[in-house]
Amino acid sequence: MSSTESVPAEPIQLSSPDEFDDLVADHDVVLVDFYADWCGPCRMMEPAVESVAAETDAAVVKVDVDVHQSLAAEYGVQGIPTLLVFAGGELADRMVGAQNEDALTDAITEHTA
Repeated sequence: MSSTESVPAEPIQLSSPDEFDDLVADHDVVLVDFYADWCGPCRMMEPAVESVAAETDAAVVKVDVDVHQSLAAEYGVQGIPTLLVFAGGELADRMVGAQNEDALTDAITEHTA
């Protein structure tokens, strides 16, 4: 199933943990950004994350670790930012620490080809 037509051009702010599995299942490739408002590197990455949402075929989901602690624990998030790439509903890649836009785009492209 290709859902690239319905991929939002802006990051999706996760509102409930129940929504997470649906988002991962509904899109071919999903970049998940585990972050916190107080995290300097997370804030520094914000423009790159927004750009990836606008310019790639991946859905971008923002998960506030302070709000969704159980989800962060489920995916073994120990440091933030942690970025996960899901392809076909499966975890395909993991990046920990600040990444530049090229690294994010490359990780997504690797799984959309």
